[in-house]
Amino acid sequence: MEEIISIDNLSFCYPDGQQALTNVCLTMRQGETVALIGPNGAGKSTLLLHLNGILRSNGVVKIFGRQVDDGNLRWVRSRVGLVFQNPDDQLFSPTVFDDVAFGPINVGYSEAEVRESVTRALDWVGMAGYEQRSPHHLSVGEKKRIAIATVLSMSPEILVIDEPTSNLDPRSKWSLSGLLERLPMTKIVATHDLELVRALCPRTIVLDHGQVITDGATSQILTNISLLAAHGLAPTETS
Repeated sequence: MEEIISIDNLSFCYPDGQQALTNVCLTMRQGETVALIGPNGAGKSTLLLHLNGILRSNGVVKIFGRQVDDGNLRWVRSRVGLVFQNPDDQLFSPTVFDDVAFGPINVGYSEAEVRESVTRALDWVGMAGYEQRSPHHLSVGEKKRIAIATVLSMSPEILVIDEPTSNLDPRSKWSLSGLLERLPMTKIVATHDLELVRALCPRTIVLDHGQVITDGATSQILTNISLLAAHGLAPTETS
């Protein structure tokens, strides 16, 4: 499989002095579904934001062999779709159609192409018929699906999702898990939900204090209770 994401010696420090990432090195291949797990403050969201250039710092991030920099941000963002943890950060228009159409309109799709892209994206997430609904009146699960559709309307080759099952009830969680499993593109899922990781992601990366702790088969990592406990992902023996 083709290597489509390459991260080499990526470090990032926020303006307040918080060191969020330290010498992160990772690669991903086309078609993989990879979980990124770790405690709060581990650097998961910070790492995701580097994948389409929202954050940038020293170190090298490449997408399909091209470095993420000022010269190709538009190209990178057409290939890497980022879904935020809170769907309200992604939904701002009066109707679902307007939200899902926003990206295609802004990159110059024709009216027919915009409508085709919106229809396809809403079909993918099981929300056909919601075009004229207000996104602000939908349930959290419905909002999450629409947020994913706003990214899918751009036909990304890489889907990056931050905490997709947070604040969802069990039925909505497993429905969303099934949706993600069916999507054909490469996926990176940052989450605390180890049930979701076990069901969806063959590969898992553990991140803590901004560093990669381990990277391997999900089946091995999720059965290593001492490893999980050491990084805030499982109860300790005394808790």
